[in-house]
Amino acid sequence: MRWALVKVCLAVTAMVVVAFAVPLGLVVKELARDRAFSNAEREAAAVAPALSITTDRDKLERVVASAGADRGMAVHIPAAGGQAAVDIGRQRAADRDIAAVRKLGRASTTGVDGGSTLLQPVALSSGAIAVVEVYVPESEVTNGVGTAWAVLAAVGLALIVGSVAVADRLGVRMVQPAQRLVEGAHELGEGKLGARVPEEGPNELRLAAVAFNSMADQVVQLLANERELAADLSHRLRTPLTVLRLNAASLGDGAAAEQTRAAVAQLEREVDTIIRTAREAKPQTAAVGPGAGCDAAEVVRERMGFWSALAEDEGRKWRVAGVDRPVRIPVARADLAAALDALLGNVFRHTAEGTAFAVDVHNADDAVIVLVSDAGQGIRDPEAAMARGRGSGAAGSTGLGLDIVRRLAESTGGDVRIGSSVLGGTEVRIWIQLDGGKPERKGHRGAVRRRRSRRQPGDQGRRGTGRIGLDL
Repeated sequence: MRWALVKVCLAVTAMVVVAFAVPLGLVVKELARDRAFSNAEREAAAVAPALSITTDRDKLERVVASAGADRGMAVHIPAAGGQAAVDIGRQRAADRDIAAVRKLGRASTTGVDGGSTLLQPVALSSGAIAVVEVYVPESEVTNGVGTAWAVLAAVGLALIVGSVAVADRLGVRMVQPAQRLVEGAHELGEGKLGARVPEEGPNELRLAAVAFNSMADQVVQLLANERELAADLSHRLRTPLTVLRLNAASLGDGAAAEQTRAAVAQLEREVDTIIRTAREAKPQTAAVGPGAGCDAAEVVRERMGFWSALAEDEGRKWRVAGVDRPVRIPVARADLAAALDALLGNVFRHTAEGTAFAVDVHNADDAVIVLVSDAGQGIRDPEAAMARGRGSGAAGSTGLGLDIVRRLAESTGGDVRIGSSVLGGTEVRIWIQLDGGKPERKGHRGAVRRRRSRRQPGDQGRRGTGRIGLDL
């Protein structure tokens, strides 16, 4: 908008300057010409009284010399009454032009080499017509024209520069409110709920700022209402959790009882986290800085230790590979644990008892790949499964598990893909980018594919030196 206004003002001012400067320059040129020939007429008129009195050559030469013979004046007296013709000064005009002026009896101008001449007729006492010739050089005709044109050009350029400067200042006053509106929209989109726009500037932009601020207030109010609702709903879970904790305490000793009590304790912690997060005025999560994150191998070992008891109860074979050494990733420990629980929970929920599953961790230079695969029936429509809130249609399925996994991966610049596993069922690949940039998926997928192609059906359980649990 700013540059458009400057361009429009520049074009309009340039047209105005041209419309006035060009005619004015032509007028100046014509005035200079008229001034030069007016001076020549005055010089010729100074000789006319002497011609009307005498035609003596000596006297006329003195008159012409005093009137401006050095400027190129000449006098042409025709022969009359037995007196020979007299020519004083240098003749530049053609004889026919002089004869024409003498015949017509009125002054005229004619062009000659280097300028023009004024031919002025003068009546003599004898009745004959003498012609006074005054030479006007071209330099005198254009005297002062160049200076006048330069002044006009400077004035026109100053007008254009001034108009551009004024238009630029006006454009700034118009553009600044729009820029502040754009910046406020970006800040609001980045989660800065306190972003507001000053309600100033032109009327249209002021109304837009008022509408934006009203919208931002409504967004803040809606988010506050949602936080309160999430906190209230989470708080309602405390009563059934208390019952579960009391019942778990009465289970006695044993691995299953301990795991049940641990699960109830973890559920209570998750509910408390939800309540605290919902009550906070700003999001709990923050950007991952240097040294932040967790050890993916340790989290995988911990969660597989939790799910292994249920796997043994259902007769499932399971395997973990790639967790024999630390694998640092820029993801919070709780987030990775929630994602693994979601995927492993889907395995137990959507596959028959006795179905094998595996978790593989691949550590590359710029990414970490976590593969969760099973030997179930697979997923017919992976895209629909990745859609938030779709679910499988079964009881207890909300469709948010894979969305949790997707958001975890995308927070690092990675992604989630669903495909077919070497076990014959579904494979969910979590791509966690280490440098926060866009992953070079093609090369890593090729490396993973090459590693898979080397697997043999009979050595599925022998892969990885750090495996935990039973071999498949």
